[in-house]
Amino acid sequence: MKLRETSLNMKANGQLRRDLEQNADEILHKVESIGDAHLMSDLETPLRKDAFVLSPEEKVNRIEEKFADILQILGLDLSDDSLSGTPRRVAKMYVNEIFQGLLPENKPQAKLFDNKYRYGQMLLEKNITVHSYCEHHLVPIIGKAHVAYISSGKVIGLSKINRLVRYFSKRPQVQERLTEQIGAELKNALQTEDVAVYIDAEHMCVATRGVEDASSNTITVHYSGKFKEEVYRNEFLKMIS
Repeated sequence: MKLRETSLNMKANGQLRRDLEQNADEILHKVESIGDAHLMSDLETPLRKDAFVLSPEEKVNRIEEKFADILQILGLDLSDDSLSGTPRRVAKMYVNEIFQGLLPENKPQAKLFDNKYRYGQMLLEKNITVHSYCEHHLVPIIGKAHVAYISSGKVIGLSKINRLVRYFSKRPQVQERLTEQIGAELKNALQTEDVAVYIDAEHMCVATRGVEDASSNTITVHYSGKFKEEVYRNEFLKMIS
């Protein structure tokens, strides 16, 4: 009788342990999901819900009016032939050029190809030009991006990497977010976790105002997948040096 009770208790304890493990896995999965959702929300450029109600042309017209007010408040004479077209030029530049990455329709489509050549090593696109604007003062961030990935079965056209860097750069930015946005988009597009991003840039808000230090650069990195391992990370850093 005691032997039978012991056996039943062992089975019950075993089932209880399995239930606890299952619950722990479910809780961990929920926590990770919440963390991923929070991370993705943090990666988004802060935009209002009505950000795309106005057409690009309507935005140009509205910005032209507002920027004319700014110049007049500064005391500039907009009747002068050198300044009369400045509000329109600035408005078009904001919408169609330096902040064009705010428009979803400008996002490049990342066409993938099968990795028929079975290339299993790192692919590095080096010295990609970064032209962005600091969202705190709207002055330039100028530098270079180095992007690498290891194929999980798909490869991407090389120019698309440059275009993705350009797309996320062409908006008010902070360098940390820019780095993570590029990394996240490449992982999603390439269907691989093995991505590295390295950005080395000069910030005009540091160089030309405030502390006025024109000799300093800012470096940010994103390592995921295999690039968290020292051997791959060191190879990447050696190749971009």
